[in-house]
Amino acid sequence: MSDGEPSYIDYEEFLDPDFSATSFANTLVLSTNNLSDTPLDLSTPLSRVLFDVQDIDTQIDTLTTKSALPLLDYTREHAASSGRILEEVEGQVASLTESYKALEKEVIERHEVAEQVRLTAERLCQTVKMGRAVARCLMLGRQLEVRMAEIGGVGSAKKEDHRAMVRSADTLLSLRQVFAATGPGEEGEGLDKVNVVNALKNELFSPGERSITSRAQQVVKEFSMSSLLTSGGQSSASTFAQTEDTKSRTTSALLTLYLLSPTPANATFSPTLLLSALRDYLETQLKSSLASLARSLGTLPTLDRTLLEISARCQNIVALETLLESTKAPAHPILHEMANDSSKPGKASPNNFLQPLLHALDTSSLPSYFWRSLASNLAPRVQDIMHRGGISARTLRSNKDRVRDAVRDCVNRGSQVPGALAGKGKAGAAGSWEREAAVMVSSISGQIR
Repeated sequence: MSDGEPSYIDYEEFLDPDFSATSFANTLVLSTNNLSDTPLDLSTPLSRVLFDVQDIDTQIDTLTTKSALPLLDYTREHAASSGRILEEVEGQVASLTESYKALEKEVIERHEVAEQVRLTAERLCQTVKMGRAVARCLMLGRQLEVRMAEIGGVGSAKKEDHRAMVRSADTLLSLRQVFAATGPGEEGEGLDKVNVVNALKNELFSPGERSITSRAQQVVKEFSMSSLLTSGGQSSASTFAQTEDTKSRTTSALLTLYLLSPTPANATFSPTLLLSALRDYLETQLKSSLASLARSLGTLPTLDRTLLEISARCQNIVALETLLESTKAPAHPILHEMANDSSKPGKASPNNFLQPLLHALDTSSLPSYFWRSLASNLAPRVQDIMHRGGISARTLRSNKDRVRDAVRDCVNRGSQVPGALAGKGKAGAAGSWEREAAVMVSSISGQIR
């Protein structure tokens, strides 16, 4: 509609954003009807709406007719501008397409080739790394075979080379390090998927570790340096060569058990294999001594012989204590590696092999532990003899003083360092074991009534 032409249509009402057709129709019906009329007359409001629509249509037609030429000119100019823009855009698109094709040829295709080369090189590096790890495992496996063959001994034509146990333990530790390094980027990553490595682990490493451990435990179990008794029951001093050989063999066994003890990742290192073998040795000496002494107290004629044997066992324990104290803990490669790794808890090696054993047994010395443990287990046996009564109890009661003196001599004699080691250990005077002697005497005399 042209400016200035009057119109009865309220355009502002229809252009209001809140306009509601329902409200408008309701208002129109109410304004053209009386509320009391029934039915309502809808023709009048409908005619008005149709008239308004026709009037608006007429105005649209009038405006369109008057503005036809400007609209056509605008449309033509707009179309021409769009055509020119399209031509420019098509040219730019063509240029971009050519540039992309050149870029694809020079960069993308080369990148794809380079990516393949990179992936190939990376996998080749992984293969080389794994090949080196497998080669190292095989080399260590061969080295282990040779070193285990060097041990010799029983069942072998070669003389026993006990030092080969320590060398074998070093090789086993190197293999254990490789097998344990399974993290990303570590030496042993992926080795568990290689059949030859699994065969090496199952057929050589594990059986070899068990064999070396068992061999070392057997050496500790057979340790004996006392000169009080020989196998024939006669008193004899060990030769210097025999003493040195026993010390050397036992030291090799102790070092082997220390090196092969498990090394937990998140706990303080404890040489469990070493401590277990030593505790088993002490337990064996205690059980044998307890059983023989309990029998001899029931049959006193055998007491002197039994007490001599017990003294010999305690002298072996004294010799073992001296040997443990003089044996320094070797450099442990796994502990050294953990000590250098700040992400893992530090693990310090003990000063010597005696220190962790005394700590485990909660005692100040091995002979004291032996006598006190023997005494604590002996008292019930003596009580049993006295409760049974008979000639054994009467004989024991009548020889109480002799038994007391014999036991005291047994403790003092057994607590001394064997003659072959007297110049190299702490010889200990007879009077320094009075407490242990008193405990042993009390465990027997105190039960005799």
